[in-house]
Amino acid sequence: MSDQDLARAGWSRRGMLRGGAATAVMGAYGLAPRHGLAADIPYEYDGSKFQMAAPEPNPKRGGVLRYGILNRPPHFDVHQSGTVGNIGTQGCMFDNLIRRDPRDSGQTIVPDLAHSWEIAKDGKTYTFHLRQGVTFHDGTDFTSADIKATFDRIAKPPPGVSIPRSALFTAVSEINARDKYTVEFKLAAPRSVNFMMSAFASGWNVIFSKKTLEENNYNLRNVLYIPGTGPYKTRRRVENEIWVMDKNPNYWNKGLPYLDGIEFYNLLPFSPELGSSILSGRVDYARAVDPVTARKAATIAGLSTQKFYQSVIHATWVNAKRPPFDDPRVRRAMHLIFEKQVLVDVVKDVSPLMMGGFIYPFSEFATPKDQLVKRLGYQDDPAAAIKEAKSLLAAAGQSGGMRPLDFVVRDLAHHKLFGLAIQEMLRAENILCNLRTVVESVWFGDVAAGNYDLAVGAIVSSLLDPSDYFNAWYRTGGPQDYSFWHDAAFDTLLDQIDTEVDAAKRLALIRRAEDIMEQNPPLVPVAWENILDVWYNYVKGHNPRKYFGIYDVVRFDTFWLDKA
Repeated sequence: MSDQDLARAGWSRRGMLRGGAATAVMGAYGLAPRHGLAADIPYEYDGSKFQMAAPEPNPKRGGVLRYGILNRPPHFDVHQSGTVGNIGTQGCMFDNLIRRDPRDSGQTIVPDLAHSWEIAKDGKTYTFHLRQGVTFHDGTDFTSADIKATFDRIAKPPPGVSIPRSALFTAVSEINARDKYTVEFKLAAPRSVNFMMSAFASGWNVIFSKKTLEENNYNLRNVLYIPGTGPYKTRRRVENEIWVMDKNPNYWNKGLPYLDGIEFYNLLPFSPELGSSILSGRVDYARAVDPVTARKAATIAGLSTQKFYQSVIHATWVNAKRPPFDDPRVRRAMHLIFEKQVLVDVVKDVSPLMMGGFIYPFSEFATPKDQLVKRLGYQDDPAAAIKEAKSLLAAAGQSGGMRPLDFVVRDLAHHKLFGLAIQEMLRAENILCNLRTVVESVWFGDVAAGNYDLAVGAIVSSLLDPSDYFNAWYRTGGPQDYSFWHDAAFDTLLDQIDTEVDAAKRLALIRRAEDIMEQNPPLVPVAWENILDVWYNYVKGHNPRKYFGIYDVVRFDTFWLDKA
C-alpha cells in the first residue's frame, strides 16, 4: 500500500492514528552523571603517556566487522553534515583534538591528537600540545597547522560552506599555531570549561589536513577519499549498498585498531531490513533498530541490546519565508494542531521516541513533563488546543483553509508515518497537504534552500547545553534555522544565555526563551529520539550504555571480535 493509499483510507484523528498506523509501514577523570555534560575537567592535564586500548583483557586481532547503519550521505564533508549517514561511517577515518572515551560510554574526555592541555585561570586561553610522528593517510605529516585550518573553517566557515557546529565556537577570537606541535585558542570572553572542552571533543569536529582543505577550496562535499589520521581508511564504496574500510597500518596509537576492516551496509534506521539483517546474522552489529526487533533480540541467546538517548529532534519545519507561515499566529496554530503524544504512539513499533517541547526532554534544562503536559499543544485531550488554533487561524485570515501545501518528508519509515498522521490532523482542520517523500540529499537541499512549505525530518546537536542547539537551530541565520525564523527578542535572550555563568539566572533566561518559542514557534516539535542497538556478544570493545547520541563515539578503534 502506498503513502497516498494510506492517506485516502481516511484515518480518524484518535483511534486510527494511535492504534494501527505503525503497522502500515515497517587516564581520565569523571564527568557528571548527566548525559553528555562534562564536569571536573582539570585546567592542566599531562596525557603524554596516555594510550587507548580495548577495555577487555587480551583482545583478539583480525576479522572484519559487518555493521548495519545508514550510510547514504548527502555529501562527504563531515563538518558540513548533520546526519549519521556521514559520521556513522566516516568517523573511523579521522581523529579529533580530544575525544570522548569509548570504554566508559563516552562519559570522560581523554587525549587524542592533543595529548595534553592547559587552560588559563581566566578561562580565555586553551593551549593544546600535539602528538608528533602522526601522518595522514596520504603520507602528509600532521602539525598544528592542520588544527588551525580545521577549526578556522569550523568557527568561521568560508562563503559557500555551512557548518552546524560553528555555533560552538562563537567565543573563539583567535586560533594560533604557536609552534609545530602547539596550538592555542583564545576566547573573546570566558565560557564554561565544560562547554568548550565538550565542543572540542565532539565527534563531528574531526581533523582535516590543511593540504586537503586548500586543494579543494575548503569544501570537501564531493571528495570521497578524504585523508584522515584515523584507524581506518576508505577502500571502496557502492552507493546505497556498502562502504568498505581497511585498517590503517600506520595508525599512531600503536596496537590499534584490532579489526582488519569494517563493512558498513546501508540499512535504513528502524527499517525491517535492518532488523532482519541482525536477527539473521547477516550483520554483526545493527545501529538504530526498531522496538519490535529489539524485543525479539532480547529473547535470543548470544544477542545483546541497549537503549540510550539520542541527540536528535524530530520536527516539522514551517517555512517562514512563505505566506501564510510568515505570520506567527499561523505557526502557533500548526504547533497546537499537532498532537504530540499521538505522533509518538503512531511510530511506537517503528522508532523509540518520546514527547517533548523545544528543549531536550531528558536534560536538566527542560520543563518537567508533569508541567509541560499542562500546556496547550501537549495535553492528551486536544480540544482546547484545537479551539485556540482555529481562533488563531481566523485572526490570521486563514479560517477558510490554505492553498495545498508542499509537505516534504524524509524517506525513513517513521518520518513517512509522521507525514501521513500530520496530513490527516491538518485535513481535519481543512488544511490540505501534498506529501513529497525524498531521500536525505534532496531533503537537506530543499529545506536549506526553502523549497517547501512544511518539512518533516530530524536534525542533531552536539551538546545538551542550549547554547549549542539554540544557536544552531533557532537563532536568526543559524546553520540549521531551516524555517528561516527570526525573533529579535529571542536572539537577545540567547546572547544572555550564552554568557550567563550563574546557573539559576541562566535557567530563568532559558525559560523565557522557551516561552517565546511556544508563542512564535521556530518549528513544530514532533518527538525526541531514543536509539536501540543490537549486536552479537562476540562484538567486544564498545559500551553504548550511556551514550548521548550516536555521533561522539564512532571511531571503532577499540572494537574486536571474540570468535575464530
